[in-house]
Amino acid sequence: GDRRTAPVGRMFALAARGAPSPAASLFRLHPHRRLASHASDATLATLRDVERKVTWLSTLMIHHANNVRPKRDGLKVGGHQASSSSLSTVLTALYLKVLRPEDRVAVKPHAGPVYHALQYLMGRQTRDNLVNFRSLGGVQAYPSRTKDLPEVDFSTGSVGLGASVTTFAALVERFLRAHKMPPAPWPGTNRAPDGPGRMVAILGDAELDEGTVFEAILESWKHDVHDTWAIVDFNRQSLDKNVSENLARIAEKMYRLAGWEVLTLKYGQELLRAFEEPGGAALRKWVNRCSNARYSALTSRGGAAWRAALLEDAQEAGGQAGADLAGLVGRRDDATLHALMTNLGGHCFSTLLEAFEAASATGRRTAFIVYTIKGHGLPLAGHRDNHGLYLSTEQVGRLREELGIREGQEWEPFAGMQDEGAARALVKAAPINSVPTRRHRIVAPVPVPADLAPAVPGDAPGEVSTQAAFGAVLKALGNGDSPLADRILTSAPDVTTTTGLSAFVKARGVFAAGAPVSDPFKAERVHSLSSWGTKAAGQHVELGIAENNLCLLLAAAGLSAELFGQRLFPIGTLYDPFVVRALDSLTYACYMNARFILVGTPSGVSLAAEGGAHQSLSTPLIGLCMPNLVSYEPAYADEVKAVLRHALECMQAPAEEGGAAFYLRLTTRAIPQPERDLQGDPQLTADVLAGGYWHSPPGPRTERVIAFAGAVAPEAHAAREAAPDAGAVALLQVTSADALNRGWQREGHQSHVARLLQAVPRDAPLVTAVDAHPAALSWLGAVHGHRVKALGVSAFGESGDLPDLYRKHGIDAAAIARACEWPAAAARGAGDQGRAGRGHAQVSERTPRRVPVDGGTDGQTAVQ
Repeated sequence: GDRRTAPVGRMFALAARGAPSPAASLFRLHPHRRLASHASDATLATLRDVERKVTWLSTLMIHHANNVRPKRDGLKVGGHQASSSSLSTVLTALYLKVLRPEDRVAVKPHAGPVYHALQYLMGRQTRDNLVNFRSLGGVQAYPSRTKDLPEVDFSTGSVGLGASVTTFAALVERFLRAHKMPPAPWPGTNRAPDGPGRMVAILGDAELDEGTVFEAILESWKHDVHDTWAIVDFNRQSLDKNVSENLARIAEKMYRLAGWEVLTLKYGQELLRAFEEPGGAALRKWVNRCSNARYSALTSRGGAAWRAALLEDAQEAGGQAGADLAGLVGRRDDATLHALMTNLGGHCFSTLLEAFEAASATGRRTAFIVYTIKGHGLPLAGHRDNHGLYLSTEQVGRLREELGIREGQEWEPFAGMQDEGAARALVKAAPINSVPTRRHRIVAPVPVPADLAPAVPGDAPGEVSTQAAFGAVLKALGNGDSPLADRILTSAPDVTTTTGLSAFVKARGVFAAGAPVSDPFKAERVHSLSSWGTKAAGQHVELGIAENNLCLLLAAAGLSAELFGQRLFPIGTLYDPFVVRALDSLTYACYMNARFILVGTPSGVSLAAEGGAHQSLSTPLIGLCMPNLVSYEPAYADEVKAVLRHALECMQAPAEEGGAAFYLRLTTRAIPQPERDLQGDPQLTADVLAGGYWHSPPGPRTERVIAFAGAVAPEAHAAREAAPDAGAVALLQVTSADALNRGWQREGHQSHVARLLQAVPRDAPLVTAVDAHPAALSWLGAVHGHRVKALGVSAFGESGDLPDLYRKHGIDAAAIARACEWPAAAARGAGDQGRAGRGHAQVSERTPRRVPVDGGTDGQTAVQ
């Protein structure tokens, strides 16, 4: 075939360069063969029958939501009839003939309705949920693990993420098996997978524009990930345009360079047979040279347009080739010609099943570039605007009549099918439908030691940073022998040595699925702080500099209990400013309710000399508002240990009992440690975990409160001690603004933060200080209506030392002390009214206004 425009030529364009794989050899030898086990004529007919049914149901769901169900808010409901139908053949083949219970799928977001229609036929989805598509409690707009009824394996919706998470899910299963933790039997059975599952990503061709996809493909090569498929729905139409002409070839090269087998499914069997007729060679060349946009336009216009275009080109070609092509076209009426020209590989069950069977036999990671028609089987097929178009009520009625579905039976699962018995038997026999459930909801808890690291913080710790404390706790776990430590998986995007993981990695090793690799530097007697080798028993997964990959790995590992029935404790580290770079994947992981610990370190302008590009300021706000994620910013080593233990417990709990993922914002700034025994003080520990506690509690004489978080602890203490009357200044440490805020939102004046601030006189203002945006703590004044002066970093940082940077951003001891002098006049003017309000939860009626902070420091504001 002509390879100038796309990898074509046979039913499959194969990935072999050099020695062919078994699959490549298979298709070279048998380019037209059928697998008897999958492609009997009766089976193919039933599959086509079911495909028409799921196309109908998915179309009906969207039609009902937009044109039948009342719109109380007047807003467009939306849905994607065309994008769903382009995958109706692929999904029907996968779910009824190919997928096994151990296989996991990330369904293309816009194909969610077809997925749910198939689940409905299998008895795993309800009619009410279909009817309520995109309505509260109904089928979600895009497949969701946490919001949909059936067992969605991976949520999709933010494009590029579902297309990538499957790579890391395959890596996680390999990690589990290498550590002698194979997947558990499916709930309600004694049957466990007898081998690795296939992790299947189904993605739209436009998703290949997402950088996350490329990053994950590169990581799949580094780790030689097996048992993962990428099925690209190559319908060549996105929301705004047709995809670039050479995208198929670029995608093929991209996957091949990363060691993937690539099968391009361009032609269906009808086209292949036509290529064998006189004029077939010319037809093949015409198909290969036709632009994506023109092919879509002709598809939209139908048989007469195909005829005119082909005959025009046949006349221009002239000679015998032109005459043969004209004859091939002339032997078909318009309807048959249209069916032939839209018989692409992605709409041919024989082609699909043969390719899936071949890939299944190898276990290699395989990409399928599957040519499809956007809007296949619907009147809007190929139309330029079909991404957001819907069939009219009249068109839906005609489609119902064509399918033989009687009025009143539109939602019946098998109504109108040509052979209902065969369809029911096919659905019942689907391998993936052979177990009651594939989600492990109950997994045995892993005991967490009462003291994770008895030597931390030590008898005389001196000055310690929270990052160092984190590393010391993990070192103790790594050097110990506990079931918990054996289930920890650590990872970092090429910052292992600078984020506190080195000691754990040295103790436990780097994970590699292949043969062990010793450390060459150690072999050559070169001293290194990073002295570790790779082995199958290693527990650290090395990643490149791609923070999205880190959070996708945390997502996959954080779902290991539900996916595989084996609990892992994933802990990932990255520089705190790059939490923002990973935010899309972090949100995705939390949306799926994956359980993990993300450590952002170092953080803030406390990173000092590293400069503004490495200094974070907004990340506490991310932690404050991210669902299913609890964030902490401890200041002291013993708090780090307590928070880590709390996290390891909560990661195992149901969501309704406080189960969540955790984010710790740490720093490399070493500060003096308090003289106390936090481990032996249950009440103080509870306060730390609840989000805050008093170093110097308020009393009747209190005139000011300093509330601080994290690295600025020494400055907060110094500012209090510098006050003319230190006894009149209370000192509050916030260990988790997130926990305080959630409690307040949930429990109001019975919450921990309300109780903490209850004894603060009503006229005593709060001065908040944090090495982050001041909004992270400024909300504290709203709890009981106290005035607030919020200090923090609201401008980009720069290189410097701590004294200079803290002074510049107004979070040094002097700035906090100056803030404590504000607003003296206002406080005195409040007079008896303020004193009368001591200890009461009254809220000021005054309108908040922004006023400049004393001293002219950069970007500070206060709320009065």
